[in-house]
Amino acid sequence: MEMFDLSVIWALIIGFGIMMYVLMDGFDLGLGILFPFAPDEDARDVMMNTVAPVWDGNETWLVLGGAGFLAAFPLVYTVFLPALYIGVFLMVAGLVFRGVAFELRFKSRRERRGRRLWNLAFSGGSAVAAFAQGAVVGTYIQGFETQNGVFVGGAFDWLTPFTVLTGIGIMIGYALLGTTWLILKSEGYIQAWAYKLTTPLLLAVLVIFGIISIWTPLVNEVVRERWFGHLQVIWILPALTLLCMFGVYWAVRQRRELLPFMATLGMFLFTYLGLVVSKWPWLVPPNYTIWDAASAPESQLFLLLGVLFVLPFVLGYTFWSYWVFRGKVRPGEGYH
Repeated sequence: MEMFDLSVIWALIIGFGIMMYVLMDGFDLGLGILFPFAPDEDARDVMMNTVAPVWDGNETWLVLGGAGFLAAFPLVYTVFLPALYIGVFLMVAGLVFRGVAFELRFKSRRERRGRRLWNLAFSGGSAVAAFAQGAVVGTYIQGFETQNGVFVGGAFDWLTPFTVLTGIGIMIGYALLGTTWLILKSEGYIQAWAYKLTTPLLLAVLVIFGIISIWTPLVNEVVRERWFGHLQVIWILPALTLLCMFGVYWAVRQRRELLPFMATLGMFLFTYLGLVVSKWPWLVPPNYTIWDAASAPESQLFLLLGVLFVLPFVLGYTFWSYWVFRGKVRPGEGYH
């Protein structure tokens, strides 16, 4: 009998990587979603400059999660990619467009037409990537049609009314992360604009959170059993999510700067943990657990040694980047 279950260790590492990506790149994508509604071009400059030093580092966690699945749970790729080709393509295309826009928008400073084009690329790429991520999460909740470890469904099975709702929910949630991040990093009329948007976005998230919570047990039998069966302690997590929502509302009313962002991160964290607990240990629902999807123990162990060596450097770089670029960003100042 093994002292350590390598599949569980890998599931925890990948789960941590995905959680870090959602928390850290969420406000990044949220700013892009908010871009068309910004008060003026100076505000857009500030919005982009708040994340310009860290946005590429944030996406390191997406690479970690994706590569981890390929290495430790190859069955995930066997099923997920055929099932989600279009959704994953849209997400990657959106991330590419916004990444290019980060660099080229500042080079088009004197060209009004060029700047409008890159504004569109940044906002459109952010919106598409966020929606695709939400739709992928909704598809995971619904489950996949498989036979002998192979996806046998259709190319558009990922696009249903439920996944459209989860996609829109992620977009609004990321926009909320964006406004609370902007409250922390900006000042003056830009910060006032972010304060003004936060409460309506919070109410929209609350409504969609409620609808998805009612709908989820109807589309997935395992979740229904877990929520209303012997694991009713799971309701602690949505209760903590609601507490964080109240924390955002209270902090905005009190004109706090750090607390709205931290409480919004808490909302995402507890919602994410609720999803994990609801689906554990099903990695490719409804038929395959983390042990069914795992690669050979020798492969998992070899790759684990490398990840455990690299992970502290990634965490250290992330912490250092945010520490160096802490503080307010003002018009006319920025990373570029």
